[in-house]
Amino acid sequence: MAERSTAAVDVADNSGDQPLTAEADQSTADGVAQNRERDTEIDEAQGSGGTEGPGKASPPELHSGHKLARRYRLEECVTRLDGFSSWRAVDEKLRRAVGVHILPADHARARSVLAAARSSALLGDPRFVQVLDAVEENDLVYVVHEWLPDAAELTTLLASGPLEPHDAYQMVSQIASAMAAAHREGLAHLRLNPNAVLRTSSGQWRIRGLAVNAALRGISSDTPQRTDTESVGALLYAGLTQRWPYENDAYGLAGLPKDVGLIAPDQVRAGVHRGLSELAMRALANDGATASRHESPCTTPEELVKAIGEMPRIRPPEPAFTAPPEYQRTTYQQGTYGRPAPHPGATQPVPAPPAPLQSRTGKALKWAVSALLIAALGLGSWQLADALMDSSNKSDDTNKTQTNDGGDKNSAAPKPTKALQIQRAQEYVATGDAQHPNDVDKTYDNNSSTYWRTASYKDGPDMKPSFKPGVGIVYDFGSEQEVSAASIGLLFGGNHTTVTLYATDSMSSSVPLTSMTKLGSTTTSGTSAKVTVAKPVKSRYVLVWFTALPYAPGDSYSDPGYKQAVTDLKFTG
Repeated sequence: MAERSTAAVDVADNSGDQPLTAEADQSTADGVAQNRERDTEIDEAQGSGGTEGPGKASPPELHSGHKLARRYRLEECVTRLDGFSSWRAVDEKLRRAVGVHILPADHARARSVLAAARSSALLGDPRFVQVLDAVEENDLVYVVHEWLPDAAELTTLLASGPLEPHDAYQMVSQIASAMAAAHREGLAHLRLNPNAVLRTSSGQWRIRGLAVNAALRGISSDTPQRTDTESVGALLYAGLTQRWPYENDAYGLAGLPKDVGLIAPDQVRAGVHRGLSELAMRALANDGATASRHESPCTTPEELVKAIGEMPRIRPPEPAFTAPPEYQRTTYQQGTYGRPAPHPGATQPVPAPPAPLQSRTGKALKWAVSALLIAALGLGSWQLADALMDSSNKSDDTNKTQTNDGGDKNSAAPKPTKALQIQRAQEYVATGDAQHPNDVDKTYDNNSSTYWRTASYKDGPDMKPSFKPGVGIVYDFGSEQEVSAASIGLLFGGNHTTVTLYATDSMSSSVPLTSMTKLGSTTTSGTSAKVTVAKPVKSRYVLVWFTALPYAPGDSYSDPGYKQAVTDLKFTG
């Protein structure tokens, strides 16, 4: 199984602060709606130490400190229900936290859980919490998966209020795109709810429990694509309104009022983005009952992805500008510092004079203060005269060096930045084969769900052992532009992503790196990188060049190895 260096959690629908519970089996498609209601009722009704129903297989007698395969040390049981248990554990071989689901090998669902886990592991899509191992050993079946300590469940995020429109847009875009990719490989989730959706500290949305959570509960569907699409619609609805789109309360969210039916999010809460409201209804109400009733329903994740792509992109909110505090004028009047000037016509009380300093020490202090005041006044007069002289000299400046905002031409005030428009791009191939030249335009199409990717290399993280000095893309602005920075969105997190900017004379790969001008470089362990140019340089063409890549598991496009993908790229000047 492919293994990743990051960690995540899927504790059989553990919602962190939300209680965990057992669920009854239900395996047919005609019970999809009943499944949803039953899930939420049971999830909310019982405590985290769920009891076993009669006739259920007993969970194995395990305890903290127990080791599986002499490698996975169990730390804390987070769920024990329905004949299986889920644990937080430590992979002592790789020294990282993992999650583990454990069933007796003779459990009625052990075979299906094992098959689901192995299928999910083969997908290897980083948008899903990865299955790291699936084993049958010593009368046990156990599934090992990532544990993401820095991720927050959607349930937790919604506890403080609905999502901002941009956050909701990012969530539904990434979740729908991920589920479309899973269904193309024949995998369904069937238990996609606010407990199964996580947002990492880098802002990436992850899905846990693909195929496995449904197998643990014995849930199946004759229409898996429709089921998952409706679940994505429910997630968006909850994100926009902080309400669950059914009558029953669930996942810490209040349901809709009784006997009202499904009403659009923008009718539930004021200020909801109209386009996202209609999108949620298209996914939820598959009979065509959208907010405007002008759009066709979305019955598959692919249709939902297409509908999202047809929407105007929702930009992140501009950072709030905080004005500097106003300069507070003070007056020096009648020996009082900081007293406001009297209003005309108002009668002001006459302040009592301070008591005189009577002692010898007091007299000495008075003389010292007087001397300091005289010195300060003299110094101030000299500085004022000097300033007046300087002002007089500047008034004769015939070169017009003064600026409109009161600064001079050598002022250190930063210049305003602007986004540079990319006209076209193509891969730069120093040696060997190209990567994916037909996808380079996906790096600047303003769609974070599309990307250009590198090949997967066995050697790394430095690319030189792979007989390539690096891989990258040359961007053309159409004319010479002053480049000050580049912001790069990446698909894979992990250590060692190193990227460098070069100014070059053309888009041709025949131009050697040695003849280019290096603008800046950075190394990141996250899913974004920013390269800042110390001294802005004018150039029409800029090469974005990767020389080290993180390790990532296999997916439907490539094998496990050292690789990277660019989702969004923006230049500023």
